Formats: sequence, C-alpha cells, structure tokens
Amino acid sequence: MGLRSIDEPGRDWRGARVLLRSDLNVPLDGGTITDDTRIAASLPTIRALLSAGAGVAVCSHLGRPKGQPNPDLSLAPVAERLGSLLARDIELLPDCIGPEVTARARALDEGELVVLENLRFHAGEEANDPDFAEALAAGYTDYVDDAFGAAHRAHASVVGVAERLPARAGLLLAREVEQIGSLMADPARPFVAVLGGAKVSDKLPLIEALLERTDRILVGGAMCFTFIAALGDEVGASLHEGPEVQELARELMRKAVNLNCAIQLPVDVAVADRFEAGAALQIVPSDAVPDGWMGVDIGPRTSAEFAEVIEQAGTVFWNGPMGAFEIPGFDDGTRAVAEALASADGITLAGGGDSAAALSAVGVEPSALTHVSTGGGAALEMIEGKVLPGVAVLSEA
Repeated sequence: MGLRSIDEPGRDWRGARVLLRSDLNVPLDGGTITDDTRIAASLPTIRALLSAGAGVAVCSHLGRPKGQPNPDLSLAPVAERLGSLLARDIELLPDCIGPEVTARARALDEGELVVLENLRFHAGEEANDPDFAEALAAGYTDYVDDAFGAAHRAHASVVGVAERLPARAGLLLAREVEQIGSLMADPARPFVAVLGGAKVSDKLPLIEALLERTDRILVGGAMCFTFIAALGDEVGASLHEGPEVQELARELMRKAVNLNCAIQLPVDVAVADRFEAGAALQIVPSDAVPDGWMGVDIGPRTSAEFAEVIEQAGTVFWNGPMGAFEIPGFDDGTRAVAEALASADGITLAGGGDSAAALSAVGVEPSALTHVSTGGGAALEMIEGKVLPGVAVLSEA
C-alpha cells in the first residue's frame, strides 16, 4: 500500500508539532468510560512521538453530537483516562479549532501532550469542509493518522488535514493495514472465515468478497437461520430474514459451489423458550427447531466441528459472535470459537461485528490472536476490497 509510518527513516521528530488523529471513540455510561481498549491501543504511537521529541495534540471524535457542542460527549473523561494510563497530567483544550487552539499548537514544547475537544462538535468535520480542515491544521508542522477505526470516513480530520500537512501513518493504523492487507493478498491455506451476527443482508458484500478468497466459511449467529430457512428447514421462532434475503442466501450457496468454497452451517443449535437469562434451553438439530423456540447459539457438536476446522486452518478471519453471548447460557458457542482461535497455530484475525467485545466477554485475551482489529467498519470495508479514504490519502501523501 506504500504507507509511510512514523517509525520509518526520513523524519526527525524533535521539535515537531504534531496533530495526531486517534480513535478515542469509547463507550460511556453517564460520563464513565466502560471500555478503554481504544485508548490503550493509541498509546504506542503517542509514546513514540513524545519520546522522539515531538509535541503532540491528540484529536478524536466521540459519539454523534451532530455538529453541535454537547457536554455529555466531551473528551474530558478520555483525557483523564489517557493521563492515567500515561501517568501524567494532560490538558484538554476547550475546542479543536480557533485562535486559542492555534496559538497553543504553535507553543507545543518537545514531549508535551494535549487533547483537543470533540471534533464532531463542528459540522465541518463530517462534511470534510475545507475551511474546517484548514483551521484544524493551523499551527502544526505534521499530521499523523492512527485512527484506523475512522479510516473509511472521508472526514476533515482524516482526509482534509492530510492534504494540508506532511502526513504519516501511526503505528496502529500501519499495523492494521499491513495485517488486513496480508490477510487478503496472500493468506496461508486453508483460509477460513467464521461469520456470526444477526443479518445476512448486512454482510452481503463481505460474504461475496470472502467467497472469492476463502476455502471455507463457518456460519453461526442468528444469520445462520436465514440460510437454514433458505434450505426449507424449520427455524421455529428464531430470528431470520424473509423470502428475498433467503433467495440471496441460496444464490450465495450456489456461488460457493462454483468457487469451490464450502459454506458450513450448524448441525445443532441451542434454542430457548424466551430471549432472556434463565430461559429454558435445549439442544436440537439445526434443521428442526420446534415451534415457539428460538435459536440463541450454535450447539456443542457444531462448536466442536468449527473448533476443529479453525485449529487446522492456516488463516482464520472471525467476524461476529456465534450466539447472544451477552446473556449467560447463550455464550458457549462463542467461547468455543474464541478458545479455538486462541489455541490455533495459524494466523488468526478478528474484526468487526462485536468480535473484540465477544473475546472479552468469554475471557479470551486479544493478545492470544495474531491481530484484533480496532476498526469494525474500516476492517470490513478493506476486506470487501473498498478503498479507504484515510488510507488512500496517506498513500498519496
């Protein structure tokens, strides 16, 4: 892809004033951060720039404030958590643009770190407004993009600034592009995809792209019931899509045969009498879900079969849980897949579809896999073969 990253020769960072785009869009509960994974993932690039003598201003979006300041979506909790992780006090600037911010950017000392307020407090961010991009770039000597999770958005902080300042990729973004690029360019065989989640219709471009590249696709989650219904089997009260999507599922299965890619569906499933903790559960054949019962997980035989395929694969891409893992008792299949990925000898990559959250929920450390992507939508679009604006602009920079 030809990305230049911050650790490659050619730039002495001492005295540089860097605008660093990170992905600090973390979940909040009443102002409390409930998962700081993205903040932790941003640390290597921040530390590298600071230790090399740069002054750094970190910018990010948080939530969807719709172009207006919203105190509930201030980056104040993020700046506080970042300071805690780095064991230093971090100043949060009151805005991301304007004379005061520009003056502060020009005054950044070597090794100094500040955080800018939420980019999306300005409508110009999502619109990639040139005036906003110009104001955001003002006062800095360099731009570094480490926000892979936003790389599929042609926003001002992703594209506009990179067109105005010398631009490089941060360590996280460069690693994401390298890992996902190698996954699609030259994967070790057999190449297996494990897909879960709710709807086939949401993943049509992904499935079609994977049919062209993989040797086998293991299908779990609620989406498996659309495939099962498409074969004419009973799915009871399980979540599934209607006749039009079922026809698409049949077309995918026909295409898989032509491409010599096996789509492997569950042979058994866990079904519940209601969708809540404490529900009655039973294991049934996947083609015979009783009336009034709903599928909530893949069954033990399927879990064992999927685990065996994963452990024998050269490369595995996982996207989406095998069941409603958030509810106790509905998480066995997701745990089995996660543990198989953790113990597999091949290349293992997870991305999108709550995969990172699922790993955490079933007690598997992300470090046990080769790579866990921080960018759900960006990772999937890259696998689908789309050009990410945030990557393209760095390739051209």
